[in-house]
Amino acid sequence: MEIKWISVSVLTGFFLLELGAMAAFSYWGYHIKTGAAVKIILAVATPLVIATLWGMLLSPKASLPIFSFPIRTTLKLVVFIVASAALYASGQSAFAVTFLTVSL
Repeated sequence: MEIKWISVSVLTGFFLLELGAMAAFSYWGYHIKTGAAVKIILAVATPLVIATLWGMLLSPKASLPIFSFPIRTTLKLVVFIVASAALYASGQSAFAVTFLTVSL
């Protein structure tokens, strides 16, 4: 039974990291120096596109799964690194470093 709880805890942690990445992309989209309409579109569309690709390719129940563990893990890390870069570009350097540290 203990192994199941560890597995659930790890999956919950990964899910929270995924949500954090989506929030980072949304924050970045909203803080781009453009018009209000573009900000709203980027704040909504960017995390939706990333979440859709994640769900199709990287999630445990992906419709087009990437079976190679090293490639799948590398792509997940790339998403987290880009999310950290988005936070950094938005002026949230402390959050960016914290998110990157936790995700690695």
